[in-house]
Amino acid sequence: MLFTPLSVAINQAQKRPSVQAFERFLGDVVKTPSKISSFTESEASYALEIDVPGVSKEHLLVKIEEQIVRIETKAEAKRKYTLSFELPLAIDPVASHAKLEDGVLNLVLTKKKPVDNVAVLNVL
Repeated sequence: MLFTPLSVAINQAQKRPSVQAFERFLGDVVKTPSKISSFTESEASYALEIDVPGVSKEHLLVKIEEQIVRIETKAEAKRKYTLSFELPLAIDPVASHAKLEDGVLNLVLTKKKPVDNVAVLNVL
């Protein structure tokens, strides 16, 4: 059984050094090893670079649901990665693309254009 101490109301300076060391250890063990190394936004898209060393493109999944992006490895992958984040605007999965090169996943996520639900009718 793995126990993770919660320290919501405790000041970091009040903790004993042994507790701080244990929490750092658990953070390193439980933390997802992949990280976003670059993020840029333009008027039409978001561009991200995410470190995922040791994974082939056949074992990597990128799922887009509106503005939520999930990146994970398949079950048979030698290394396990999982990362999810929410962007301010919805993403167009058809216009977006991903490329894995030298352990770096490059994503270009195209923003969905807002749908104009206002119709103008000609008066006869």
